Amino acid sequence: MSDAPTALSGRGGSRTFWATFSAPFLWIMAFFVIPLSVIWAYSFGRTLGLTDIVITGTLDNYARVFEPVYMLIFVKSVWFALVTTAICLFVGFPYALAMTFASARGKIWLLLGIMLPFWTNLLVRTYALMAVMRNEGYINDVLEAIGIGRVEMLHTNFAVIVGLVYVHLPFIVLPLYSALDRMDRSLIEASLDLGAGHISTIFRVIIPIVKPGIYSAILLGFIPALGSYLTPDLLGGPDSQMIASVIERQFKRANDWPFGAALSFILMYLTLILMVIMAIKDRRHTRAQEKAA
Repeated sequence: MSDAPTALSGRGGSRTFWATFSAPFLWIMAFFVIPLSVIWAYSFGRTLGLTDIVITGTLDNYARVFEPVYMLIFVKSVWFALVTTAICLFVGFPYALAMTFASARGKIWLLLGIMLPFWTNLLVRTYALMAVMRNEGYINDVLEAIGIGRVEMLHTNFAVIVGLVYVHLPFIVLPLYSALDRMDRSLIEASLDLGAGHISTIFRVIIPIVKPGIYSAILLGFIPALGSYLTPDLLGGPDSQMIASVIERQFKRANDWPFGAALSFILMYLTLILMVIMAIKDRRHTRAQEKAA
């Protein structure tokens, strides 16, 4: 008799769990897993006529990805994403560090400064950058006024990098700030008391402690930058196109959905590989900390 309430409670808890879990599960299945599975199936098919797609199990679409023209675009996309992530990390780490040690009021203003771009639509922000960097823009007006002359910036690789850094910098700063804010500050005080300088403390104490946060920031910056479409499309030139632009053309203009699906899933496979690598690094870091403790 004493076990009956426990069993009833267990069944009630199970029903509550499934009642709570069913809604998000159905949502994810209906609007993410099933559509993504359809696109994945398309990557093994071929187009018949204008609209018909036949799933044949062929790997020809994935083989086309390794053609030189597409591999060059992939390499260029990875390069843009790496440079963007490196610049964001170089700029974002000191910013996040300043947020961590700022006063309460200063922290609010610094956080507002990094979050403010999210209050504006990405398209509006991109057109604002175009107005700033065009030949008749504000930067060139200043350069001409001081005697340097106008510089071609818009529709170049430089403009793409600037636009990507502008868009993705918050994705680097926020996880860095989250990791730094949870850090045990007594370790920093101990390092300074033992004679280490501020720069030495940053590289020998702070960075090793917040490595998981740095890995997360790199991942959150690199992956969206790799799949960027709007920024390179508007700010870049013919030599600045990234892989997302090629995917868009396959679906909208070339009407080659199987090849577009294959390109899309190559990006997804690359993303999953990066996530696995970061998870392994994070686990090794955790184990090393546990052994040290």
